[in-house]
Amino acid sequence: MVGHHGWCQVTTEEMAEPTRILFVFDASNSMNAMWGGQRKITTASELLSESLKSLHGSEGLELGLRVYGHGTKHVAGQQDCDDTELLVPFGTFNNLIIKQTLGKVRAQGTTPIARSLELAAGDFPDTPGRNVIVLITDGIEACDEDPCAVSRALQAKGIVVKPFVIGMGIEENLMASLNCIGNFYDATDPQAFELILQMVLEQALHNTTFHLELLNGSNEPRITNIPYSLTDMRTGESNPHWVHTLRHRESPDTLYVDPLPMYALTLHSLPAVVVDSITLKPGVHNVIRVPDMGQGKIRPQFARGVRTDYGNIHVDWFKSGACTPFYSSPIGDEVLLRSGTYDLRFPTTPPTLVQDVMVREDGQGSVEISAPGMLFVQGRSPGHAVIVDQTTLDLVYKFPEGEITRNLPLQPGSYTLIYRSRVARGTLYSIHRDFQITSGSTTNVKLHE
Repeated sequence: MVGHHGWCQVTTEEMAEPTRILFVFDASNSMNAMWGGQRKITTASELLSESLKSLHGSEGLELGLRVYGHGTKHVAGQQDCDDTELLVPFGTFNNLIIKQTLGKVRAQGTTPIARSLELAAGDFPDTPGRNVIVLITDGIEACDEDPCAVSRALQAKGIVVKPFVIGMGIEENLMASLNCIGNFYDATDPQAFELILQMVLEQALHNTTFHLELLNGSNEPRITNIPYSLTDMRTGESNPHWVHTLRHRESPDTLYVDPLPMYALTLHSLPAVVVDSITLKPGVHNVIRVPDMGQGKIRPQFARGVRTDYGNIHVDWFKSGACTPFYSSPIGDEVLLRSGTYDLRFPTTPPTLVQDVMVREDGQGSVEISAPGMLFVQGRSPGHAVIVDQTTLDLVYKFPEGEITRNLPLQPGSYTLIYRSRVARGTLYSIHRDFQITSGSTTNVKLHE
């Protein structure tokens, strides 16, 4: 697997964690409408119960049922947006209990989808597992809340994967409000509902999952809190974007992805890691391991952290020997870097290059350079002037055309100022002054005694 990092390892393993499916079931008043010869709620209840019968005895499967709109009769202008309840908590081999519960539910209230999804977050046990929501509804949000925002929040927190939404004859102009909640499928009739339900349950049970292990220098998966992105190498689209998290017993989150042929993984560490051509085996749990992700902290600063007349300058970071920086950070800020060797360039006058700075895993240190001194140049008339290093003759500073009198922060060292007045018409009228700069001191250079 070729990338900026070199390689990673992808393996598969048996899923020891349970799969939990929470059915969020619509029992609003509109579910009393006729659909295929009987009321919608009756059709949906019977078909769901029949589908769950085939799942009875599935190892590692836990089911739950939340219903909304069943508790308070709908009255125009007085809808109960808190009418949502977990009727069957998660359990194994409870498909019969769910069937019996659905048989007792009466459709009569409103449609608080967002509130139901929000409360569903607390329905799942706080232990590792593959958490899936299947929303079955014939209508859209009726309580002026945003179910799409709630769904995104649940996914971002790692509580659930992208939910499945099964619509029952949704009007075309209303589909967008459900499509943004998750994987949306609309059933135009009971036959289509049965097929879609079977397909959704198949996907819920056999989705491709993975977790990402970021290995330290001892090849232990202890590194975390690094943002990363997955890119579909066929389309070039980068989605999703996550921040790596260690949760229960210091294990990484289990995540769901489409089993596409190949992904590129970008770890937004400093410097970044890119691994191309990652292939995941569909229908099983995959483990992606990336080595050498240990990190240490380092702070670039002036000696003793003093403030200087340079103002808010930024330090450029390079991999040792590289020509292009991979990051720029404000001087004085502590930076978390992958362990390794780096070069730093401070934009001082002249620039200060510090090479072969070692960052050790879990280490913490600083890189200090000398604080500047101040040069005060006095001249009676504008002219042409530069400052050069007294030893190497490298150009240090070129004065703006026609200007000469100014304060200028300079790094400690020996310099020469070369000047000719604009009104002087001969080279022999050029003036040069040698001077020294020391940290924290001001040096005065007079061009006209």
